[in-house]
Amino acid sequence: MIATKTGLFCIEIANGKITAVLPNAPKANATDAKGLLMLPAFKDMHIHLDKTFYGGPWKAARKKTGGVKGMIALEQQILPEMLKTSTDHAEKLVELLQSCGSSFARSHVNIEPTSRLDSLKNLQKALENKKDSFGAELVAFPQHGLYYTDSTSLMKEAAKMDIDFIGGVDPYSLDGEIAKPMNFIVKLALDNNKGIDIHLHESGDSGLKTVEYLIDRVNENPVLKGKTFLSHCFVLGKLEKAKQEEIADKLAQAQIGIMSTIPFGGLIMPIPTLYKYGVTVGTGNDSIIDHWNTWGLGSVLQKANLMAQLYGYSTEFLLSRSLRLATYNILPLDDKGQQQWPKKGDDANIVLIDASCSAEAVSRISLSGH
Repeated sequence: MIATKTGLFCIEIANGKITAVLPNAPKANATDAKGLLMLPAFKDMHIHLDKTFYGGPWKAARKKTGGVKGMIALEQQILPEMLKTSTDHAEKLVELLQSCGSSFARSHVNIEPTSRLDSLKNLQKALENKKDSFGAELVAFPQHGLYYTDSTSLMKEAAKMDIDFIGGVDPYSLDGEIAKPMNFIVKLALDNNKGIDIHLHESGDSGLKTVEYLIDRVNENPVLKGKTFLSHCFVLGKLEKAKQEEIADKLAQAQIGIMSTIPFGGLIMPIPTLYKYGVTVGTGNDSIIDHWNTWGLGSVLQKANLMAQLYGYSTEFLLSRSLRLATYNILPLDDKGQQQWPKKGDDANIVLIDASCSAEAVSRISLSGH
């Protein structure tokens, strides 16, 4: 496979759905897309819309001391001031994502004793203001630990406030054990019919034990299959190849997805292995100009490009397959080159890009922002 065939078409849309895919009609009463490439709109599947300096003055990240607990102490100082403008900053960040082709995000939102439920309420206002053009799902995220700062009662309240997932973070290093916080998360999700999405940065033995503990809990409660995710899950990048394959297989069987921000340098995630076993993989910008880091561009197409570079996906076929990281697993062509998108009845969530095909879009990070 050395090239991808594309063509001009006339797409009819009504009530947010694609109603017809027709041959090109140059004289049709239609919007001329100027031959741009139509792709499924992108999805940022791991971001913190509630905590950003974006839209305000430039601020580089401060020197980090004391690990996650040190960052918690910093957040306890700065969040009260950030909350005063968090709705406006979230709206500006949504606009940045849209300009980079995303129409949807999964956002984690702080639930802890400093913000209480205000971070959630402020973000919900921003998303309400953007609902006509941007969709989102929310993760109630106990950033400061469930028990380290006693966030359990607030999490129970948040679970009833129109959120979609119960979050968590590094149970062993923050809360001192794995079972108690993990059991709380699983029970809260089951009691409120929510999914689960847990930040796991721990890369040693406690990280692996947390992954295995979650797999066991999901297998005991099959209703959580397909609704449970581990964000980052850096421990996967530290395992021996045979153990990586074993865990990837177990994650796939339990239908637990991995939301990776595509780290590089000293840690490269085994994303090809996850794909090999059929694990759902998503990506996101995570932090964009906040106190954690300043790198996020707002583009998940850039994340697909980074993945392609890291794993040598440089052929036409492999570049085209890499697009699924940006679209959250929707591809215009299947592996045999048969068109599977767009079809009549599909959601009309589309992006128009200045590229000849999806492989070029990934390789060149092409974007016109439509």
